[in-house]
Amino acid sequence: MAKRTKEEALETRERLLDAALEVFSDRGVSRPSLTDVAELAGATRGAVYGHFCNKADLFTALCDRVLLPMETIAEMTDAEAEHAPLERLKASWIYVFRDVASNPKVRLLLEIIFQKCEMLEENGAIVRRMQQGRAEAVAHTLKLLDKAVEKGQLPADLDTEAAVVLVHAAFIGVLSDWIFRPEFDLSARAEPYAQALIDMLTLSPALRRTAE
Repeated sequence: MAKRTKEEALETRERLLDAALEVFSDRGVSRPSLTDVAELAGATRGAVYGHFCNKADLFTALCDRVLLPMETIAEMTDAEAEHAPLERLKASWIYVFRDVASNPKVRLLLEIIFQKCEMLEENGAIVRRMQQGRAEAVAHTLKLLDKAVEKGQLPADLDTEAAVVLVHAAFIGVLSDWIFRPEFDLSARAEPYAQALIDMLTLSPALRRTAE
């Protein structure tokens, strides 16, 4: 009986998360209440609070169900990146592009983050979660760029601190643009786009320290 109760609780939790994904996608993050989520999931408001403290906690659980693009980059270990940092960075970009293109839940969650999460005080905990993911991804990307310079995979005079801002913005921009208007095959374009980012790092004179 205890095992069945635990399984039922997990099933209810997943139902609530699926409902939250749909509610936030349809109405944004700020407007809906936890009651709206409960009703769509066929559960009670008490059931929601049995699993989540508040809306921010529910949103965090949604993010925890998938590995967000920023977190995919941050998840790469030093051991994975030590031997071939540039290849690891490129592989992570390709993986994220293809994962977003093929995984409806990831795509829907990113749509909410990019388009439906209002930057309001009440969403402070949610915004901080996104800011943390961005900061960690940039820090890990910078470490990989510095390692690639050290190994001679990138120019010795590359301004990595300027470059990391540009490549991260371009990477996130491709995702955001595709989610807004998915008129091109992101999976098919994943490798060319990732290589274009590498080419920018390798070839752009504007990203050299001497350019100043």
